[in-house]
This record gives sequence, C-alpha cells and structure tokens, in this order.
Amino acid sequence: MKKFLLFVGGLAALLILLANLGPIVLLALSVWLLYVIFKKFIKSDSTLGKIGWVILGLIVFGIAFSNIYAIIGVAAAFALYYIYKSWKKDDHDPVVGVMRDDDPFTNFEREWAELNK
Repeated sequence: MKKFLLFVGGLAALLILLANLGPIVLLALSVWLLYVIFKKFIKSDSTLGKIGWVILGLIVFGIAFSNIYAIIGVAAAFALYYIYKSWKKDDHDPVVGVMRDDDPFTNFEREWAELNK
C-alpha cells in the first residue's frame, strides 16, 4: 500500500512539475536577467544609463513576479525527489537478521534445528 501511495504522489508531483515547467524556465531566465541588469547598473557611469537599466530591470522584474507561482513547480520537483528517495529506501528492519533471545519464533527455530541434528 505504501508503494501505491508513493506512486500516486509521485505521479501527481510529476504532473504539477510538467504543468509548471514553462513558468519555471521563465522565472529562472528572468532572475538571471535581473542579475545581469544589476551588474550593468553598477558598472554604468552615466545617469541616463542608470535610468535605462532601472527601467529595463523593472520590466524584467514584472516578468519574474508574474511567474512567481512557478515556486509550486519547484516544490513539486522537491516532492518528486523525496518520493524517489523514499521508494529506493530499503524497508527491511535491520534487527531481523540478529538472533534475539526474547523472540519466541527464533527460539523455536533454534530448538528445532538442535532437535534435527
């Protein structure tokens, strides 16, 4: 049942990620452009150049702000990664292989093996 729920959750996360792939790319591109514009703004010496970079930065900021819901897609990508890691995780209890004296089944198996010798 756990694997089925992980599969359904992974499928939902994958669909959300695919639906938000375009906005994720646009958000990443606009954040990168804002970084470049900021660097150019800092290097600019003229007032007219600084005003131009600010106007261009505000336009690109508007594009970035309109794609802010792409964070839902990024969260879906993290959820998909977590589901993948949970799927790969071994479900076995590490204590099972150890002979414990208080477990009646292992005591029975040990006694049965001694009787069959």
